Amino acid sequence: MSAKFLTFEQAKNQILNELPPLSAMETVNLTRAMHRIAAKPIVSPLNVPGFNNSAMDGYAVRLSDLTKSTQLPVADKILAGATVLPYWPENSCLRIMTGAPVPPDADAVVMQEDIQILADHIQFTQPIKQRQNIRYIGEDITQNEMIVQSGQKLTIPILSTLATLGISEVDVYRPIKVALFSTGDELCSIGTPLSAGKIYDSNRFTLTLMLQQLGCEIIDLGIIPDCPEKIEQALKQAADQADVIITSGGVSVGDADYTKQVLSQIGHIDFWKIAMKPGKPFAFGHLNKAIFCGLPGNPVSTVVTFYQLVQPLILKLSGQTSAISNLLPFKVKALTNLKKKSGRLDFQRGELIIDAQGELGVISSGQQGSHITQSLSKANCFIILEQMREDVMAGEYVTVELFNSLMS
Repeated sequence: MSAKFLTFEQAKNQILNELPPLSAMETVNLTRAMHRIAAKPIVSPLNVPGFNNSAMDGYAVRLSDLTKSTQLPVADKILAGATVLPYWPENSCLRIMTGAPVPPDADAVVMQEDIQILADHIQFTQPIKQRQNIRYIGEDITQNEMIVQSGQKLTIPILSTLATLGISEVDVYRPIKVALFSTGDELCSIGTPLSAGKIYDSNRFTLTLMLQQLGCEIIDLGIIPDCPEKIEQALKQAADQADVIITSGGVSVGDADYTKQVLSQIGHIDFWKIAMKPGKPFAFGHLNKAIFCGLPGNPVSTVVTFYQLVQPLILKLSGQTSAISNLLPFKVKALTNLKKKSGRLDFQRGELIIDAQGELGVISSGQQGSHITQSLSKANCFIILEQMREDVMAGEYVTVELFNSLMS
């Protein structure tokens, strides 16, 4: 392997170590905060529950009133939303509804299924434990408790918790602006007639979907012909408008691969060869203040390099404190033979399944060429084969990484 090739880990570390998170913030309504990144920590302004309340429809009791008898008269009732508690004489119980405030001297709430109604009393039919069926103040969340850390992704459970606290707005980092274009005289737009020698520009479509999943603001510059002057114009336009420039194609060594060549003249290429498969010709650099990622033109290579290298870059730029974008890898048995040549870290596409013995295993999702898109559509994981590893025989252990939400 040439010394010019970085290992995958070297490339990923170089990308992430050079990226300061963006600091621009905005305040958005909670309904618009889904999957945004919190720019400030959030602490709870109140206790949840805010008062002791009943977890069941039933009867509030004092255990001291049950030392001599398991029968008590019902003195009154408390409904949910009550602001004034009724008088509660000794040797009696109170009918209480779910969510209603529990009197301070109540020891338990007995659910209505555990009582028997008599003429003028109720009979408790099951043993009663102190504190049963009472939700106590601050049991879920205490006032001033840290709820959200700065840099944390705001998911449905987190936003639901904030709604419970009455918080209607949150401070978040602004979306990353990504300028995107494809290069190649052979490309035509989806939905137009396909003439001889042409292919559809599926890469830009796929990258758009993935960028949308990451919450980016997308500047689509379309298809740029294999013309150095037009590529230069597109790169300069992208650098003026975006935080990140992503291109598809034009970074290999073909006669018409001009993107890397042009960028090296007007900007800076940090590296452009990685010992990974698919995705060897991945270019990373800068143009003015914009970060440049030049992805290979083959569709599977485009997806794999975006997933493994660009995704964590965008997450870090977005202000997410942890740029770990992928699920943790683990080892399982390969249930099929896997072809592999030594020299590059290989992200083969696979399907994690349960075998006939009920154990997890992984099979290849089909042909692994970088142009075989069905190897992705049939897969649910990457089979990560070490750089110096060679052919894998069925029964050997391999490392797998399940696809995260970006691929679902």
